Amino acid sequence: MSYPLQEEKVFKDPVHKYIYVQDQTIWDLINTREFQRLRRIRQLGTCFLTFHGAEHSRFSHSLGVYEVTRKIISQFERNQYEDWPKDERLLCLCAALLHDVGHGPFSHSIEKTFGAHHEEWSCRIVLGDTEVNEVLRRVSPTFPQEVAGVIAKTYRQEIVVSLVSSQLDADRMDYLLRDAYFTGVNYGTFDLERILRVMRPYKGHIVVKDSGMHAVEDYLMSRYQMYWQVYFHPVTRSAEITLHKIFQRAKHLYEEGFLFRSLLKPLPALFERKLTCDEYYLLDEAFMQTTLMQWTMEEDPILSDLCCRFLQRRLFKYVTLEILDVGLLERLREQLAAIGIDPVYYLEVDFPSDQSYDVYRPGEQDEKLPILLLDSQEQLTEISHRSEIVRSISGIQMGKYHLYYPRDLMLKQLPELNSEVRRLFDL
Repeated sequence: MSYPLQEEKVFKDPVHKYIYVQDQTIWDLINTREFQRLRRIRQLGTCFLTFHGAEHSRFSHSLGVYEVTRKIISQFERNQYEDWPKDERLLCLCAALLHDVGHGPFSHSIEKTFGAHHEEWSCRIVLGDTEVNEVLRRVSPTFPQEVAGVIAKTYRQEIVVSLVSSQLDADRMDYLLRDAYFTGVNYGTFDLERILRVMRPYKGHIVVKDSGMHAVEDYLMSRYQMYWQVYFHPVTRSAEITLHKIFQRAKHLYEEGFLFRSLLKPLPALFERKLTCDEYYLLDEAFMQTTLMQWTMEEDPILSDLCCRFLQRRLFKYVTLEILDVGLLERLREQLAAIGIDPVYYLEVDFPSDQSYDVYRPGEQDEKLPILLLDSQEQLTEISHRSEIVRSISGIQMGKYHLYYPRDLMLKQLPELNSEVRRLFDL
């Protein structure tokens, strides 16, 4: 059972102006230790090394997703749409608030190294021996399982899942606006209020009234621009690669029995993939920054150097490749190894690919639910069939291969590098 708050709570927010909390359950969830931990997790990971304003947290984003979801539901309820399941209101709000509760520090780099997806951790926190679980069980004994089902996209009602996870969901709408605001770019702005007004529940789906197609086009174009200009900025990718190499090296050393000068708990459990929820709670960005600082003093020269590079922003440089030449890569690795630079940790090919920040891809298997337009004849059409703009940007692979390398180290060994390497890296 959930009860309304005796007095509505309000958060002042730079994106939505105000965020309103009216339910005791939501207020209690916000005050759990697991949710408060999100204050210590950056929303955009290493992006702050490219856009210095990108210091906003998963906490503020999660509140924003809750608020967008609350606005959508309020609009549905005001218009008394018959296709909206009114008894799912609290479930939607809780899932929206908690969808990112499992994010770790520098989440994508952590996930890539240790294979721990944030959605899985969100479900573990919702279902485990946590304060979040305790609050949810006050609603009903099965409520945590229902919230976890929405987060995992297995819940029985598509309409509930799609509010939090689809091609036009509260998550994307908040992070585009929020990330644009804090990075200082204009790409991510779109008319949120207009989109909310034209969204409809219809036969188990969330659809858009066809008169609102242009507002959705604007949203998808904003997403397209943010994808290429912010989320896949090559300097940010360089920082992510450096961080990934750090964790990769530390994990390798741990498995080889290296005696670290500093190996704070719960790092051993992280390396062994045996983290409990209590141990995962300890992993935040302050902890990881402290760990990286300590590792700059380790005797392993690779780990020490990589940590110094990240903390001092001495990131890998890059060259752009039109095509990926496997033979060339092998020759480069041999050249680096010959001059004492380990290519496993100092050479990386990157191509833009990240399902969390993706361009719109209509109707593909395993993709998030597509955007459907509802016309006056109550016919549904996937938006790319109606919009030339959406069709032109859907699934475009504008990305090119970037080859990252340690320019400073290579310059020190310049006489020993052959002409092919010098020419490629302009040394």
